[in-house]
Amino acid sequence: MPPIPPSRTCTASGARWKTVGREVLLHLIDFLVTSYRRDPVITRLLNNTRIHIMPTMNPDGFEATKVPDCYYTRGRYNKNGEDLNRNFPDAFENNNASIQPETQAVMNWIKNETFVLSANLHGGALVASYTFDNGNAVTGTSKGYSRSPDDDVFIHLAKTYSFNHASMYKGTGCDSRQTFPEGITNGYSWYQLEGGMQDYNYVWGQCFEITLELSCCKYPPADQLEKFWRDNKVALIEYMKQVHLGVKGQVTDKNGDPIPNAIVEAKGRPHVCPYRTNEHGEYFLLLLPGTYVINATVPGFKSMLKTVEITDNTGNFSALQQDFSFSEVSIRSTAASCPKTPLYQELDRASAAVKPTVHILVLMTVMLAIFK
Repeated sequence: MPPIPPSRTCTASGARWKTVGREVLLHLIDFLVTSYRRDPVITRLLNNTRIHIMPTMNPDGFEATKVPDCYYTRGRYNKNGEDLNRNFPDAFENNNASIQPETQAVMNWIKNETFVLSANLHGGALVASYTFDNGNAVTGTSKGYSRSPDDDVFIHLAKTYSFNHASMYKGTGCDSRQTFPEGITNGYSWYQLEGGMQDYNYVWGQCFEITLELSCCKYPPADQLEKFWRDNKVALIEYMKQVHLGVKGQVTDKNGDPIPNAIVEAKGRPHVCPYRTNEHGEYFLLLLPGTYVINATVPGFKSMLKTVEITDNTGNFSALQQDFSFSEVSIRSTAASCPKTPLYQELDRASAAVKPTVHILVLMTVMLAIFK
């Protein structure tokens, strides 16, 4: 089987007015382009990684802000008065906000590309925040934390950025009331957010995204922007390397043709919207070093299980490759996608519906025992 093409990483300056994020990403573009074939690490990164950078998602908000102000919020909204980082379909509750053109464009972009790793750059704090931003009983919110099936990977990703940042790792908040141990936080633990981009990307885009809050001041003076780039430069590069964590591969039929929409998951890490192969039969799973059982499933056929030993290959810019060949399959799997509905809400309801049945069965058993 030929090597799988380079993994994709998407870096975006997100849904609000992100002066610092925008400038940092413009510096990043310049650094990558000018360092290619000069810096061996950057050269290998670019030779083995497809990198997409969107400096601004909300140009309306950026243009609406004329005077530097650390707390002014007009730039948070697009020209229709909508906060784009509350505008995506939500996996936990119905989001009644009207999908904006910018949001729809990003959703189409996510659908048409196979993104694996992403970061969304914000301002107003100094912390790396990871999914979930929203939650319910299924994800453990009763304990003040909304845990994803890949919580360990998200913590690693957040720490990778924080520990390589000039000061984020210190965990100092923007005021004495707010601190973030090791410079990271679970999004829900910080504050609950409906319709956010990072949860959408993880659930429906099969892409691990974290939110990077890069500055306490949302619109700092221009003479401070160069320092923000220096503070984030190493962290951005190290974060992008993490796209090569875990395992990747291709699922093919008996003729060697790719099978799209095959489900490929690591055992014990089921996603509410199962992760599937793309049109080329390729899959990508971000996993920390360890032993895993990878389950590949083509609807209507017996699943294939393969045990893999994953090491940290980020320095080699290549995840472990594990392919699957279904010798009995000679048809292309039909297109499949999860509906943009609150999938975790439905899962929570299903879980709650089962519990009374258990109680009734227990009661019946006790009653029978008594009557006997």
